[in-house]
Amino acid sequence: MKLVLTEEQRELRGAVRAFLASASPLPEVRRAAESETGHDPEVYRRLNGELGLAGLVVGEEHGGAGAGYAELALVLEETGAALLPGPFLATTLATILLTEVGDKELLPGIAAGTTLATVALDGGRALNGAEADVVLAIEGPRVLAVRGGDRTPLTTLDITRRQAKVDLGAGEEIASSTEGVARARDLFAVAVAAEQLGVLRASLDAIVGYAKLRVTFGRLIGSYQGVKHRLADMHCKLEQAESIVRYAAWAADEAPDELSSAAALAQAYVGRACFEVARDNLLLHGGIGFTWEHDAHLYYKRAKADEVLLGPPRAHRTRLAELLEL
Repeated sequence: MKLVLTEEQRELRGAVRAFLASASPLPEVRRAAESETGHDPEVYRRLNGELGLAGLVVGEEHGGAGAGYAELALVLEETGAALLPGPFLATTLATILLTEVGDKELLPGIAAGTTLATVALDGGRALNGAEADVVLAIEGPRVLAVRGGDRTPLTTLDITRRQAKVDLGAGEEIASSTEGVARARDLFAVAVAAEQLGVLRASLDAIVGYAKLRVTFGRLIGSYQGVKHRLADMHCKLEQAESIVRYAAWAADEAPDELSSAAALAQAYVGRACFEVARDNLLLHGGIGFTWEHDAHLYYKRAKADEVLLGPPRAHRTRLAELLEL
């Protein structure tokens, strides 16, 4: 097992980071999130056109790049750190599901960036469900495609990512695979954990930068023992989360027998760690709470929304214990 990034992977990460810093800085994230669409369609178009990210893990036979999940994890880490609004994660989950169940119809459009797809996670709740061309629903081993139906926007904690409740009654079966659906669920966990890693890293970077600038009683706050010990604890969580995500992405590509336990571990640990670091980012900024003008609350809300996106942490801990026969 090799968790050190290759030169190509570092270049991919650098390219995505540079693009997001230029095209979607936090002021633009705020503006886009408060717009009618909830994101900037031009940024999403460029993300797919210039970088080809919609088709990153789509097979070459369907017009994609045929990259692995290690590469996808790096991209999701960067989109998480940038709090990229819009349907990228939604379409990523749909791509994973379609790839694992062997779809041939929808993947070319997704890879080309012309089809916006998402997955109904529970009870018809779907990320970016209102604007998606296709909503995929999982019923046992079956995958259904919903192209119409009623779609009701939901009020969500995370203002940078919209959700909707979708009527799944009009869905038509497009595939059926018990093994494919099971593996897709594990890969969902890896994908979300990769985004959480990015949110965690950006939250820590923000408070470390603040601790080097904020002065109280004639001293930088980073020099106080209570602050620097808390920052050290946050850094340890980052290091552990990064190792867990790298391992889970490696298992997705190279060790399918280890994927289920790695995915459960990723959600059991990374989700909670991400939320705790985002929370402490708020507290160490002086307990600013939900001060609207400050970016810290955006990371806090994304961290909490992601933590429960695939179910509560206790569900992943229970599954991990079962897999390890504890």
